[in-house]
Amino acid sequence: MNAPASSLVTAETLRSALAGLLDGLPARQAAQAVERLIANYRGATPTEAPILRDRADVAAYAAYRMPATFEAVRSALEAFADAVPGWAPGDHTDIGGGTGAAAWAVSATWAGERPVTVLDWAEPALALGRELAAANPALRQTRWHRSRIGSALTIESTDLVTVSYVLNELTAPDRAALVDAAAGAARSVVIVEPGTPDGYARVIEARDRLVSAGFRVAAPCPHSAACPIVPGTDWCHFSARVSRSSLHRQVKGGSLPYEDEKFGYVAATRVPVAPAPARVVRRPQIRKGQVLLDVCEKDPSLRRTTVTKRHGDLYRAARDTDWGDSWPPADDV
Repeated sequence: MNAPASSLVTAETLRSALAGLLDGLPARQAAQAVERLIANYRGATPTEAPILRDRADVAAYAAYRMPATFEAVRSALEAFADAVPGWAPGDHTDIGGGTGAAAWAVSATWAGERPVTVLDWAEPALALGRELAAANPALRQTRWHRSRIGSALTIESTDLVTVSYVLNELTAPDRAALVDAAAGAARSVVIVEPGTPDGYARVIEARDRLVSAGFRVAAPCPHSAACPIVPGTDWCHFSARVSRSSLHRQVKGGSLPYEDEKFGYVAATRVPVAPAPARVVRRPQIRKGQVLLDVCEKDPSLRRTTVTKRHGDLYRAARDTDWGDSWPPADDV
């Protein structure tokens, strides 16, 4: 998906705000902190204490991970916004929001200020999020609250709840309780998880609970029926391009100025919704005179469609279509 100009401005503002976070923290120490935190996040979960322990942890991890989280959530929100034209959230609650990447993504998707509440267990993350938000006028009404994310969480009524990269940190009962609480409080819910088979399984589990609660799926699926992927054979995920910081290069090595963040998501709502007629679920294959598109359709079904030069405008549109986009383009539906 190509980001609109407003999203690019917000992304650049975020990068600028993040740039000064590591001032005074030796590069080696920052890299070591990130490596330890990645190991914790990928290890056995849930944890019994906040993973982000102090400002050094939070600064290093925010500089490393916040741009990727922002781009993944922004991509999911963009697809959601396309399915609910004319609607914008009057307020927003971000559960497990840490330093506020999803709040930034919402501000990049819908213009204007709105009341925002960020809930997280780690006070250092909330403190840093508050500091970063000062650079974004749209986040002036943000409240940052320390709250344990689990079955005892209380969510006030709100238009939009986001839950990004959180479910992996919870037990299965707490995941179910969190999704049910979000469904009971919000008009719309957007959940983002890593683009892995396990992440996909958590997204499908949440999707099923939201549909059972009366929500309609807005994106990425063009339908609210069961996912047509046979469990264990594949998984649905997408990709967002992220500019790599110097810290990315220190930790991961390599010379490319970008990396691709793989993520899975579901956006579901109680408001009137017009899902995409189909969704491109793999990177398009562009060959001489033709484009191969793997799409999920409303049936529901998965199908490969071939668009050739003889399709004229549709062929030109196919060449510009990206992984995660709706198909066909709105003008050709």
